[in-house]
Amino acid sequence: MTLIKSISGIRGTIGGPIGDNLTPIDIVKFTTAYCKFMQNECGEKNRLRIVVGRDARLSGEMVENIVIGTLIGCGADVISVGLCTTPGVELAVTTKKADGGIIITASHNPKQWNALKLLNARGEFLDDKAGKQVLALAEQSNLAYPEIDEIGKVIEKSSFDKEHIDMVLSLPEVDVEAVKAKRYKAVVDAVNSVGGTVIPALLEAMGVEVVRLNCEPTGNFAHNPEPIPENLTGICDAVVSEGADLGIVVDPDVDRLALVCETGDMFGEEYTLVAVADYILSKQKGNTVSNLSSSRALRDVTEGHGGCYSAAAVGEVNVVAKMKETGAIIGGEGNGGVIYPALHYGRDALVGVALFLSHLAHKDMKVSELKATYPNYFISKNKIQLTPEIDVDAVLAEMKKRYESYDVTDIDGVKIDFPTEWVHLRKSNTEPIIRIYSESRDEAAAEALAQKIIDEIKEVAHI
Repeated sequence: MTLIKSISGIRGTIGGPIGDNLTPIDIVKFTTAYCKFMQNECGEKNRLRIVVGRDARLSGEMVENIVIGTLIGCGADVISVGLCTTPGVELAVTTKKADGGIIITASHNPKQWNALKLLNARGEFLDDKAGKQVLALAEQSNLAYPEIDEIGKVIEKSSFDKEHIDMVLSLPEVDVEAVKAKRYKAVVDAVNSVGGTVIPALLEAMGVEVVRLNCEPTGNFAHNPEPIPENLTGICDAVVSEGADLGIVVDPDVDRLALVCETGDMFGEEYTLVAVADYILSKQKGNTVSNLSSSRALRDVTEGHGGCYSAAAVGEVNVVAKMKETGAIIGGEGNGGVIYPALHYGRDALVGVALFLSHLAHKDMKVSELKATYPNYFISKNKIQLTPEIDVDAVLAEMKKRYESYDVTDIDGVKIDFPTEWVHLRKSNTEPIIRIYSESRDEAAAEALAQKIIDEIKEVAHI
């Protein structure tokens, strides 16, 4: 089964049996449920306005047509922004005063995947309570559609890229003139999706010379689209051969940002947020948030600026909730996701690029030199496969008990903070797996900590 239902939407592979994969019937079913939920939320409002946008993956147009047709059939009006980034759709919801939005993207998943990501009127992902209501509605068999005089229509059809870029460039902390004065040269790898249009346009508006790599939005991903080092050897080589100042990598829906140093070495996706936060905190004192599996470097940098760092459960909606709770001025996730509330509460690679370049220009450093100013941590990411009959919750509870003398957080699995390193254990929602993320000062220490915990889990689980 490759149809995954969660509070933020549904995700699956295209084709196959109904209910097991992301088929046209499943798309209609969940779009209808979302629309009915939004209609209930909006009460007596005359007609819903829903923004719809998609990344460039091969199934995108097909899914988009079904989603728009279903929304119209449910009596909602549609604002279609077509090929658009995830943060672009989020901003379009609030800018155009819509009631919600549907983003058609499977983010970093391979080309056979697609998904519906569901937004509220604030352009943010549905929270746990709302998401569960949508899932419950999707299982009802008595939902009715309106008659002919009450169906909706497409009321607007236009790109939102220019508006998104203009909003980023208008931020006070984005110093366009400082970046222009540096005459930077950047290689951009947008994995043949929507970032291939919008990221070069943003860079050129900031006076950056752009070398395009995989920037045609064909949906034929040139490599595995997750922006992690093993998938990015091409851009690392291109940065060196082109004599570029940096490399910029985004995933298919442009909410994650990875950077490459002028040396061809990865800046490190964990350090995208660290660098941007360092810049923002140098301008304004405040708090930060990332998820439990993100680098301790953000905490170090935040405290160095006199701010307070907080950790949230994994997932953008959880990070956003913690940011609002703590009044954080910058936050995100260690996968290269930057959330800057001065613009909106969503991971946004455009904001990340503009703020990073402003930081780099002000520091007057090469990218590798900037990286060297930050605490040097290494994260090891592992998983252990368990048999279905093993009680994963009981295993995690026992691991928590074993380390109760340390700083243990259990809001999302079990995270154990040691004086100079940490380990985070999380169970999968879809299979009997425990994910083990560990961080230490070097690769050997991080791997050793992970192996120690893996051995103990095997002991506890009797495997």
